[in-house]
Amino acid sequence: MLPLRLFRNEKGAIGLPIRMVVLTTIGLIGSAVILAGIVNTPAPPRPMYAVSNISNFSIPSGYGDSPPMLITVRNVENIPVGGCNVVLRDPSETVAAAGVTNSNGEIILSLDNASLSPGKHEGYVSVKAVAGGYGDYSDSYLVKVRAS
Repeated sequence: MLPLRLFRNEKGAIGLPIRMVVLTTIGLIGSAVILAGIVNTPAPPRPMYAVSNISNFSIPSGYGDSPPMLITVRNVENIPVGGCNVVLRDPSETVAAAGVTNSNGEIILSLDNASLSPGKHEGYVSVKAVAGGYGDYSDSYLVKVRAS
């Protein structure tokens, strides 16, 4: 049995209701801040990819113009990505061609005066694609180039 003086001692109860209100309010404000941060988090960039209508071509003596290449950029749902910036580089990375895809996600580019790296008989055309709302795409092995 508890002593009677414990029931008559009100010192522990003085100020308790206001403390509970203050702590509950602070907890609710903290929860609201955390939820606002979660809700306002930006969406992650969507993936996309680029393909070419040709898989390889030859250039005489490792130096020359490439044929026109139709580059198509699509997202993972196979929907064309229009307004995408596309950059092609030759195997030696000395020549580049760039442009913006149309509403069908297509662009035709060719590399003028493309060359292979010195001492190499083959290499690859690389591509980089950048579009708003999408993650950057790059492929160092888009099209194979051979010296003829």
